Amino acid sequence: MRKRLCSTLVPALALSFTFTAAALSLAPAAALANPYPSCAGPGTRDFPVKTRIHGGPAGFDVGGGFGTWYIDLTNTTARACGGIHPVVVLVDEKRALRPEQARLEFYAGGGKGPHPVSFVKSDEDENVGVFDDGFPGFTVGPGRTLTVQVRLSVTSDAATPNDVVANAAVVQRHGDDGDWIGESNAYRFRIENDGGDGDGDGDRAGDAARDSGARGRDSAREEPGASGADELAGTGRPGSVPYGFGLATGVVAVGAALLAVSRWVRLRRR
Repeated sequence: MRKRLCSTLVPALALSFTFTAAALSLAPAAALANPYPSCAGPGTRDFPVKTRIHGGPAGFDVGGGFGTWYIDLTNTTARACGGIHPVVVLVDEKRALRPEQARLEFYAGGGKGPHPVSFVKSDEDENVGVFDDGFPGFTVGPGRTLTVQVRLSVTSDAATPNDVVANAAVVQRHGDDGDWIGESNAYRFRIENDGGDGDGDGDRAGDAARDSGARGRDSAREEPGASGADELAGTGRPGSVPYGFGLATGVVAVGAALLAVSRWVRLRRR
């Protein structure tokens, strides 16, 4: 039985926080019907795409270069999942980060350059960005993992120091409709001004250098097998509590993503 996630349900997901849906526009190319069937099988409550953020730096210098991180999309089903669009939510402790101050880009593979991600602001000051830019969505084969390279920089006028938590919800597009099919762990970092050179290559994280060498710097790469992705954010694991924001932060971030993206597609979850 399909449960539709509309704006009346999101406040319950977000522990009574309310948000205003942002007007996210689609390019005509992305509005084409998705030729793939739904990734979400009937009668299951599990997300079909395990999602993990990893490899990012512990901090970003204002006015510095890009820092690289990765999103693993693991298809746990026996059929290909296409039309997949991650939705990144940035929740900063000061609630001072503006959409134009966070410059996020992703690589879709094929040797092409990065796609920009446009952020919009929710009523609770979360920054929500859909991986769109006319992009038709990622496709992940059955039982395989696709690693998406992402890079972020922060403009020189951003408030510092400022702790930030990034989460990713994952949506499968079906024309003007869609399914919520995945949710990531929390990625924590700090926006700071240390006066460094700000080359932002992502090497400050323990595994970032290895990730750059294994996956390349300009593509999304599919790998066989499940990646052992982290548990879903907001499940109450001690490790999911970010920077003292409180246990609800991950849930609030997902609620913001779902309500904002519901103006992009009408979300539903089986």
